Amino acid sequence: MTKKRHSNIPASYMMLLKNNKILLLRRFNTGYEDGSYSLPAGHVDEGENFTMCVIRETKEEIGVSIKPEDVKVVHIMHRDSGAHENNERVDVFFIARKWQGKIINKEPTKCDNLEWFDVDNLPENVIPYIKQAIKGMKNKKYYSECGW
Repeated sequence: MTKKRHSNIPASYMMLLKNNKILLLRRFNTGYEDGSYSLPAGHVDEGENFTMCVIRETKEEIGVSIKPEDVKVVHIMHRDSGAHENNERVDVFFIARKWQGKIINKEPTKCDNLEWFDVDNLPENVIPYIKQAIKGMKNKKYYSECGW
């Protein structure tokens, strides 16, 4: 009997940090977790690595440029997205404390708020796996699993 290998969906997430605060964006009009806070993020394109993806997505979503040497992996998550999506994901979470440019909402049709929150006092409406990754970053827990 031949085993069918599954395929994962790779994605990168950016945690911008300053003065113990993290930048979160509130999803809007996307059909997934609208009204909940998340991070600048996106799927890794073919031929792109996780670092290239997070730098590209951060520029596309909030308008700032980040150098590869200014990002650091702080958490990796293997996630079963559940019956509503029926797929598995590998999420890599980065932090950056340095960037160039002014933070602006470059996708107002997908995001209705950008706001800095104290990492120890996040709003209730943060997507649960995002909250788990932020907690992992704070506690220096570099790997977790979600949805299994």
